[in-house]
Amino acid sequence: MGFREYTKESWKGSVITAPLPPVLVSCGNTERANVLTVAWTGILCTQPPVTYISLRRERFSYDIIKDSGEFVINLPTAELVKVIDYCGVRSGRDIDKFSETGLTAEKASEVSAPLIVQSPVNIECRVREIVPLGTHDMFIADIVRVDAAKELLDEKGRLALERAGLLAYAHGGYFELGRKLGSFGFSVRKKKKKHSKGKQV
Repeated sequence: MGFREYTKESWKGSVITAPLPPVLVSCGNTERANVLTVAWTGILCTQPPVTYISLRRERFSYDIIKDSGEFVINLPTAELVKVIDYCGVRSGRDIDKFSETGLTAEKASEVSAPLIVQSPVNIECRVREIVPLGTHDMFIADIVRVDAAKELLDEKGRLALERAGLLAYAHGGYFELGRKLGSFGFSVRKKKKKHSKGKQV
C-alpha cells in the first residue's frame, strides 16, 4: 500500500492535538447553576470509568467544581454550536448563561450539579483528584452515571451516538462529525462468506 508522505517543519512543544470534543460542563446546583465550554477533556480509564477536564484557575467554575467535587459533562450537537462558543467566551460571574442561552438545567441522578436537557448525553462526574499542571489544573473524575436520550437507542438498545450530530473542535474551528470510515477492529475483521441459494457450502 502506498500512503502519502509529508515533509515536516519542527516547532517547539505546543497544544496541537485535534480534533477534540467541545463539551458543555455544568456545575453548581439547580438553584444556582453555571455552564462553561471545555475542550480539554477525554477518557483516562475504562474500568473504573474515569474522565477528566482541565481548567484554568481563574475561571469562574473552577472554585465551584473544586468546592462541590462534582460536575456534568454534556455532549453537544451541531444545533448547539453557537451556545458552545458563547459559553466559552462569557463568564458566569457576569451573567446567568442558562437564562441567556435558553438551556434548561435539570436535576441529575447521582450528583448535585445539574445536567443539560438539550444535550443528548450527560456524563455525571465526581472528582477524585486535582492535578496542577501549569496554566491548567486537571480534574480527574469518576463517571458515576450516564444519561442518554432514548431517541438515540437503536432496536437492540445500543446507544447510536453517530445519529446525534455531535461536534468536534480543531484548531479554533467547530465541525460536525460526518462520514463514517470504519468501526473498531474493522481492519482485521474477517469478511463473512456469502452463501448461494440452493447450494451447499
